[in-house]
Amino acid sequence: MRIRLSIAAILVAFLIPAGQVFSQTAASTRPDDGRIIDAVAKMNEGQFQKAGAELGKIVAESPSNDAAWYYLGLCHLYTRKLDEAVKCLKKASELDPANYWYKDRLALAYSMSGEDDLTIATYEDLLKEFPKKDDLHFNLVNLYLKNNQFDKALSAMDQIEAVFGKNEQVTSTRYDILLRQNKPDEALKALQEYNKEYSSPFVLTKLGDHSIAEYKDTAALGYYQEALDLQSDYMPALLGVAEVYRIRRDYPAFFSTLDRFIRDEGTDVQAKSQFLNMLVARSDHRFFQNNKPQIDSLFDKIVVLHPSDTTALTSASLYYYATERQDKAMGLMHRNMDLNPTNLTAAVTYVQMLTNNKDWDAVKAACDSCISRFSEETDFLELKNYACYNKEEWQEIIDNSWKIIEIAKGDTSKTIPALSNIGDMQYQLGNSKEAFKTYEKVLKQDPGYSPALNNYAWYLAIQGKKLKKACAMSRKTIEKEPDNVTYLDTYGWILHLLGKDKEAKSYFKHAMLYGGKESANILRHYATVLEALGETDLAKVYRTQANNKEAEGKD
Repeated sequence: MRIRLSIAAILVAFLIPAGQVFSQTAASTRPDDGRIIDAVAKMNEGQFQKAGAELGKIVAESPSNDAAWYYLGLCHLYTRKLDEAVKCLKKASELDPANYWYKDRLALAYSMSGEDDLTIATYEDLLKEFPKKDDLHFNLVNLYLKNNQFDKALSAMDQIEAVFGKNEQVTSTRYDILLRQNKPDEALKALQEYNKEYSSPFVLTKLGDHSIAEYKDTAALGYYQEALDLQSDYMPALLGVAEVYRIRRDYPAFFSTLDRFIRDEGTDVQAKSQFLNMLVARSDHRFFQNNKPQIDSLFDKIVVLHPSDTTALTSASLYYYATERQDKAMGLMHRNMDLNPTNLTAAVTYVQMLTNNKDWDAVKAACDSCISRFSEETDFLELKNYACYNKEEWQEIIDNSWKIIEIAKGDTSKTIPALSNIGDMQYQLGNSKEAFKTYEKVLKQDPGYSPALNNYAWYLAIQGKKLKKACAMSRKTIEKEPDNVTYLDTYGWILHLLGKDKEAKSYFKHAMLYGGKESANILRHYATVLEALGETDLAKVYRTQANNKEAEGKD
């Protein structure tokens, strides 16, 4: 089955030579042809507004010029003015009903507008005139399947076979459609009939997969082996064999087969890595513990066979990190970063590993190295800030945050958090007046930004200033995130300061259900509220818990 082109890929195909359309129009030469060709040249250069403006003048002066309507429709389609695109392409098609391209792009415009019924009708109409256009058949099959019109999809498959003959992709699609109709016997029959005439590794492997799904491992193994007899390096069949061995718990044969898969030079390294990742993800604890050396061996081999491939190095590194062999994991990821210096993902993953190890000096050094290589990225400044926070280097966080704002101009998803961090650090440095000004700037840009609302409210509260304003800001945060224990603690404490202890109690009780018992500060605040309400015995319980948490180092 052909995969339908993405919209972006199809749009590139819009810019077909002007002559291809002109040659199909009624008049061989028209006064506006030169102007249209100039407009198409602008389209090819991506100047869609200029091209559209010129084409708009042409259709105003010559409303019967179908080519001008067509290209104007493409301009609108490229700039996502879908209603206008449909209008123009429909006009072009009405002026020249025999032109294939007009109707084809009209169908695409309908599709992009979500008008599946009109898209289907247009393609069906085109198919009557151009029965040997294979793209039309496949587009219709995709649309029928999208709209769960399975009988029509099968009918279209019949037409494809009648016009173009049988092939394994068409057979596979027919099989998938029948399965979606819950007709497994008919689906199996479609594969078997094809296999009798045109035996192929692809269809044999599908037959093996079908047998596996029906718990017929012996039949499955037979199909997979037959596929490998036809093509000894057909990896989907080889993996099918491995799956049979796994089901049978024949692990020596299972790992031997996987070793052959990993060693195969013709198999894409990304496919190998993805399979190993999947193997680890679906392995239960017992399987993993019993077969750890064999799994290690597979990851080691992929690195040996593909020593500089970033996918292989990343997979192996993450595997060893997840299995608590951090030195080996870090070594592999560092090698990955060195061998692939322009790979952002490799660099970020390495720094994140250092961060998880809480090696703050190493994090900062690695971030500085990466910042020089990825000067337009903010990820490393953000990771460096995390290290600086743990080292209580407040001014450095401010400096880094200003750099983030400079790099990410216009990207509020980055600039607003950075500005909020500046406010936090200004407060840590004892400059509460500047911090509050900074928070006001943040909230002017995004009145609902919860971190700034919470921190601003909290700092006002601990200073005993503007408690009503603080309460209103804090209230917004719990309306947005009602289970956030930090926000519940802030709001509950402000209510306490306002003398509303009964109301505050309910928010602290809620916080206890969502992790508040892990924080000494929240437990202590709750104890204070309970004491204010005269519930001294319960208050002692929570105060004791707070002291215990504090002794454990959990603030």
